[in-house]
Amino acid sequence: MSFVSGTIDFPVGSAIYHTWYKIYGDLKSECTPLVVVHGGPGMTHHYIPVIFYDQIGNGASSLALQEADTFWTPKLFMDELNNLVEKLGISGNFNLLGHSWGGMLVGNYAAERVPKGLKRIIIANAPSAIDLYERGTRKLLNQFPDNFADMLQKHELEGTMDSSEFQEGMMKFNQKHICTVDPWPQNLIQSFNAVQQNPHVYSTMWGHTDWNITGTLRGWSVVDILPCIKAKTLLISAPFDEVQDIAVQPWFSRVSQVKWVELQNSTHLPQFEEPDRYQH
Repeated sequence: MSFVSGTIDFPVGSAIYHTWYKIYGDLKSECTPLVVVHGGPGMTHHYIPVIFYDQIGNGASSLALQEADTFWTPKLFMDELNNLVEKLGISGNFNLLGHSWGGMLVGNYAAERVPKGLKRIIIANAPSAIDLYERGTRKLLNQFPDNFADMLQKHELEGTMDSSEFQEGMMKFNQKHICTVDPWPQNLIQSFNAVQQNPHVYSTMWGHTDWNITGTLRGWSVVDILPCIKAKTLLISAPFDEVQDIAVQPWFSRVSQVKWVELQNSTHLPQFEEPDRYQH
């Protein structure tokens, strides 16, 4: 399939950053284009196989490593998404798919900005509030045997997260609640490697572990503004996902036009674990 790629300018104050994108298909056709918003924060577009883009701070877009922690906010990424659809000329008619952090961003954008041209959104494996997400992950951690959660917390408090015990524990959690495919798909490894090579956005916004949010997203929630979403919404979750139902439920109960699909044999990445059902 043919594609075009490039970068667009993204002005932030007096600075000009660049957002990298790749477009499959013809934006001038009568079909409504889909913009894919990747997770992380700090992942890249590779793991979701059509407008893909790397968010600022990651991948082929401007890294902006010199910026202070306060620079990295949901508002920044909503501005970038809005800038992207405007400059690609699709603001009058577009759909959004957001996975994980991307789903949080899409929901926040749809509820707060209420774009007139936004027709449909897909929120995949994304929490509606950080505190609800943490309640779910604490429950999952406590289901592991042998003081597993205490071991992880001890290493976090002592700053020894580079120890083999902590890293092995983190991998156990990931293999049970992030992706059960063995070995992991190459596209997924590519995105995880991108975070390891440049952890700045992830550690600044999220923290150092999936289950303890210490960054600028701590306390984030869109629960109160979810009724403002006007776009038709498809909600995707999975029972073994690190994003548990307690964090997903508000999307369903507070968005007016919503359908909830749960993929029973998946975790956080059903596009790899149940690809046939995910595509249909």
